[in-house]
Amino acid sequence: MNETNTNPHREPVVTAIHRRVERLRRGEEPGLVARLTSGWAVMGTRQVVPGYCLLLPDPVVASLNDLPGAARSAFLDDMARLGDAVLAATGCARINYEILGNLEPALHAHIVPRRLAEPDDLRTRPIWFFDWEAAPVFDPSIHGALVASIREGLGHGRSRSDGDR
Repeated sequence: MNETNTNPHREPVVTAIHRRVERLRRGEEPGLVARLTSGWAVMGTRQVVPGYCLLLPDPVVASLNDLPGAARSAFLDDMARLGDAVLAATGCARINYEILGNLEPALHAHIVPRRLAEPDDLRTRPIWFFDWEAAPVFDPSIHGALVASIREGLGHGRSRSDGDR
């Protein structure tokens, strides 16, 4: 892995994001939705809400601020495109977008479908208040139709390898 945090004010670190991008490059990531211009659309490891996805940049950078103009625009465009696809595939009420980076100091965007039928005590709170331990683990045999629907919404009939962009 040769992508580490390049900001001179931060210590270089290899994160779970780096490791997942490496698995994606090797074709070893079961949560792959599609290869996009800026990186990889993947299903969340825990499906705390059905359709929860992430956008991982490739190459990995520390933060959105570390991307130059065109790459930054591509990442934000891909994030919105993924949100559109998740919205269409899940029929949710809205999409929440979050770029945090506090726990894993590498750029990644959370695409979170939100539904009106969520419990009253959680509906207006961030997704981090849900019970992640109780959430189902992503399983291609269970979530495959949802992945296919999101992929179709992105204009991908199948997952694409790096060379198929």
